[in-house]
Amino acid sequence: MRTLVLNAGYEPLAVVPFRRAIALVLAGKAVVLVADEVPVMTAGLSTLPRPAVVVLTRYVRIPHQRRVPVSRRGVLRRDGHRCAYCGRAASTVDHVLPRSRGGRDTWENLVACCLPCNGRKGDRTPGELGWAMSVRPRAPRGGAWVVRGSEHRVPAWDGYLPEPEVA
Repeated sequence: MRTLVLNAGYEPLAVVPFRRAIALVLAGKAVVLVADEVPVMTAGLSTLPRPAVVVLTRYVRIPHQRRVPVSRRGVLRRDGHRCAYCGRAASTVDHVLPRSRGGRDTWENLVACCLPCNGRKGDRTPGELGWAMSVRPRAPRGGAWVVRGSEHRVPAWDGYLPEPEVA
């Protein structure tokens, strides 16, 4: 069980194990907003609500511009696990401008790609092959992308975590 942690201003900060959330609540650093229906039994046989969403009691200052780090999992998630060239299920990531030609590992240069298209493309650009891309690669935005672990959503988080924007 995982718990969504909200800042005192109710913006999502992180997803943590429920044990960490209980420690925050017992220390007085957080308050349970939404509890799971199954309580937690303590060593003294008392029960505590199992937190699904907690809010911090003090505001934690975060950097204004939180960037989403580039990752293979993130590129596949952004593109919906669909090949940017043919639309089939994608399991690999492709550099639009190949690394051999100076292409970098950036959100704007990486797309989800199926294995056959990735092999056929090789070290060429889509334009050289006459291929059209079904997506325009860009960096994802929104709180759901910044909060690590939020890709596996829990229904209790729906009112507190925005839907991720897709390309």
